[in-house]
Amino acid sequence: MRILHINTSELVGGAAIAAKRLMQAQHAIGLQADMLVRDRQTTDPHVHATPGQRRMRLKFMAERLQIACANRSRENIWQIDTGAYGFDACRTYLFRQADLVHLHWINQGMLSLTAIDRILRSGKPVIWTMHDMWPATAICHHADTCTRFESDCHTCPLLHRSGPHDLAAKVFALKRRIYADSHLCLVACSDWLADKAKASALTRDLRIESITNPIDTAFFSPGSKAEARRQLGLPADMPLLLFVAQKATNPAKGFRYLAEAVNRLNARTDNPCGPVGVVPVGLESEQAAAMLNGPAFPQSYDADPERARNLYRAADLLLMPTLMDNLPNTIAEASACALPTIGFRIGGLPQMIDDGRTGYLCRYCDALHLETLIAQALTSHRLDAMGQAAHEKALQLYAQETVARRYLALYESLLHPIQS
Repeated sequence: MRILHINTSELVGGAAIAAKRLMQAQHAIGLQADMLVRDRQTTDPHVHATPGQRRMRLKFMAERLQIACANRSRENIWQIDTGAYGFDACRTYLFRQADLVHLHWINQGMLSLTAIDRILRSGKPVIWTMHDMWPATAICHHADTCTRFESDCHTCPLLHRSGPHDLAAKVFALKRRIYADSHLCLVACSDWLADKAKASALTRDLRIESITNPIDTAFFSPGSKAEARRQLGLPADMPLLLFVAQKATNPAKGFRYLAEAVNRLNARTDNPCGPVGVVPVGLESEQAAAMLNGPAFPQSYDADPERARNLYRAADLLLMPTLMDNLPNTIAEASACALPTIGFRIGGLPQMIDDGRTGYLCRYCDALHLETLIAQALTSHRLDAMGQAAHEKALQLYAQETVARRYLALYESLLHPIQS
């Protein structure tokens, strides 16, 4: 069985990391798998870049320009994708030799909707792992409180020029035609996202499965907190909260709620934890740290997995005040390293965090409740037990072989369907 994974990037972003980890997990159980990307970051022989990189960049820029012109505004331009431009993967030898095609995050000029249509009509089984809501909506990656995708996207709240015949309505109609009579199988990374796909007027009639992303639970594992702090140059004598985002100041990641909660906690004369330090990780981490009135140890964004593992081992809690998310790799990795998580009760987080057992679920956008839970966790005699429970859950849900074999069973069901 030969599998072709298609994703915009090899390593940048959670979807890219998850897609490559899945390919590597499939290699480990003896499958032949390759990855086609627009942006290749390594020399991995199983990862192949699309030809004509300059043309690919121009297509990406053309799509941004099209969105801005259709909307007569640059507002929300990075929250929208139309699938108007992309690469024809069907013309590659990788596609021709594949028995099955596995799509991942293919936006920003990687695959157009026309290219996806050609893939679906090729006769090859096609799986599309949903790393966000875009396959089930018109143009947005996260619908937030909007439910129009459940009937017919239009009058989009992300558009400056919205109405019954806006850009969202046009793309929704095109997706509806492309999905019609196809044998596309969607895989959501969380039960929450699967429910969104089942509610969508675009995708509810497709086969929809829920399979978590894989991580290497042999690598992401518990270790010495003291040694990890020593290697990272972090203090050994205070509780540390870890916050990780590609861009720490991204409003959707909710650092402002963490800052408010920790500032309130550190300002209390009856603070039961003593001074609490924060380790913000990501681009603009120093700007995020400037929002804190107490100890802060900003770290630059770094894809080095060993450094990431040390950060998980060094911290006492992972804080995930994200305002919208599916199944963050960060929580899975932290859990495998026996680090409990506190996050808002949104998206796929309730599937990852067993409230009171592997961490805590906080009321949405409630900094006061977040402060209470941080203090409760750091003073609990069960903190180590929560970390161990998180580790056990990670082994059960995210282990590479487990996830790879779940996908293998799905592939085989598509390649060899039971004849009635």
